[in-house]
Amino acid sequence: MDLRFLLVNLLFLGSSLHLCSCQTYVLSDKDGLGRVFDGIGGLSGGGATSRLLVNYAEPYRSQILDFLFKPNFGASLHILKVEIGGDAQTTDGTEPSHMHYENDENYFRGYEWWLMKEAKKRNPNITLIGLPWAFPGWVGHGKNWPYDFPDITAAYVVNWILGAKQYHDLDIQYVGVCTRLLWILLRYTLDKSGLERVRIIASDNLWEPITLSVLLDPELSSAVDVIGAHYPGTVTVKDAVKTQKKLWSSEDYSTFNDEVGGGCWARILNQNYVNGLMTATISWNLVASYYEELPFGRNGLMTAEEPWSGHYMVDSPIWITAHTTQFTQPGWSYLQTVGHLEQGGSYVALTDGRGNLTVVIETMTHDHSVCIRPPLLPFNVTSQNATFQLKGSFELQVWRSQFNFKTQEPSFFEKLTPLKLVNGSFTLHLAEDEVYTLTTVTTGQKGSYPDPPPSAPFPKVYKDDFNVRNPPFSEAPDFADQTGVFEYYINMTDPGPHVFTLRQVLTQRPVTWATDADQAVSVIGDHQWRNLTVTCDVFMESVNTGGVFIAARVDKGGESVRSANGVFFWVFADGTYKVTNDLGQYKTVLAEGQSGTRAYVWHTLSLTVEGQYASGLLNGYPLWKNAVVLTAKNGWAAIGTHSFELAQFDNFAVVAE
Repeated sequence: MDLRFLLVNLLFLGSSLHLCSCQTYVLSDKDGLGRVFDGIGGLSGGGATSRLLVNYAEPYRSQILDFLFKPNFGASLHILKVEIGGDAQTTDGTEPSHMHYENDENYFRGYEWWLMKEAKKRNPNITLIGLPWAFPGWVGHGKNWPYDFPDITAAYVVNWILGAKQYHDLDIQYVGVCTRLLWILLRYTLDKSGLERVRIIASDNLWEPITLSVLLDPELSSAVDVIGAHYPGTVTVKDAVKTQKKLWSSEDYSTFNDEVGGGCWARILNQNYVNGLMTATISWNLVASYYEELPFGRNGLMTAEEPWSGHYMVDSPIWITAHTTQFTQPGWSYLQTVGHLEQGGSYVALTDGRGNLTVVIETMTHDHSVCIRPPLLPFNVTSQNATFQLKGSFELQVWRSQFNFKTQEPSFFEKLTPLKLVNGSFTLHLAEDEVYTLTTVTTGQKGSYPDPPPSAPFPKVYKDDFNVRNPPFSEAPDFADQTGVFEYYINMTDPGPHVFTLRQVLTQRPVTWATDADQAVSVIGDHQWRNLTVTCDVFMESVNTGGVFIAARVDKGGESVRSANGVFFWVFADGTYKVTNDLGQYKTVLAEGQSGTRAYVWHTLSLTVEGQYASGLLNGYPLWKNAVVLTAKNGWAAIGTHSFELAQFDNFAVVAE
């Protein structure tokens, strides 16, 4: 079928024909095609946003992955972007680096390798992208800046790409970095390493100043393949268009995934191209699999934050994504005749050049499509009739989502009766807050599984002895590292009961843009916990200067972890202890004194918090009691270290009321 005779701009409600004055829309390829479509994706990382997903039991974990990646089932994502772990807090936690130290390489830390393989297993054609949000401290040579030694930084990134292929058979297709010198040097290093196929996204942050630099610098222009912006608000800048580079919204959405979040996603998926000629849009984040009380809780395309219960939620952004992803593929082209509807909303059309056509329309109103950023200027959308001109005879599949904010009875990704078109024009009615797909592609499907288990709070009785000889992941289940990196550790020199432990492995502050704490801390449990007992065996590896803690009612994490309050029970290698209300500033000391603790000896700490009082045991004996707790009424349990130092933890347990 010649696309020239598929002159389509189409909205459809049932089969109603309205004989009234309407705006007419014609889509045509007679003047050529628009830009090539590069896909819709999700972002795992930036940081630690898929942390809890890996701990789901089967079949629920595979079901979640199917809703994200399986073609013709759910979101059917075209792109997966992941964080190149840098050992640092990057929003909701830390992700471990493949090189904690300059002479250290390990390509099995963390869960991003596993996630990329699972995505690839479902969609062999998925595009894989890596981006470092942070770097281990050694990359910065003691400074909180990773670009003074760009050859080291470039080699660090390239090693990750080489490791992905060597150890996991993963081909990384794009990589993002942030400075001019590094783009050029990275291109050289990639080529020298046989990675000519890997393309560079720049600046993977803002439109400027990269666009002007690309226009003025031929060497830089030859190094950069994609200009990527974060949260562009559907608009670009003239210089970006002049570069003739691919333009991507390489991080977008970042919005609570209720129906308004789905409306945000629906609007920007269309209007990123209509307004800004962006040919790919990537959601931060892929799946909300981190404790909801951390920053930007539930900002994923779907929610999977309860591995202990198996409960997950397929939220509206999944089905809004499907309106585009199930009926297009990277390599299709936009038609040039796309745009805004007369009374609000937008429409795009794409073709594979072989007779297939997909049209996606959205009529999202302002208040029902607000994204968390940037601010959304006022606009109006009202119900409207529209006329669509057609030539040729063919059949279009019709899929519709209605948000129905007034009735609060939404209907997502509903397949309607196919529209049989004969030469002529139709007038169709569009209501507010709807999304339509009209397509010649017949393989769409609203995938489903039996309902997952009901939601349940974190278990009130929890224990972990970390005795896993060959752990599938380097992190212990449900622990969410907020500063520092806590990994499974096998102490081959210890034949006793503490051969298998959890160890904080960083000895140097990483390079990060976020507000890391000076202390390493990993949280776990239910943020609503008030009265509980936390017990853990601890082992300090820094003589005289070492220190560790266990904690309860830890009220903050993520980017706010530095200002966390709670009840922190510290013991130190110099034989002292402290009990504080904060993570390390010691502004409020509830108790302190001599403990007799020292390095290279196992000690058992126990902390009980009940109402306004807290007490602590050391090796089974009372060390302090009845400390008055004035702040942090509830929060997680936690373990951690006094600084970036080696320390081990074993036999962790919580009993909460």
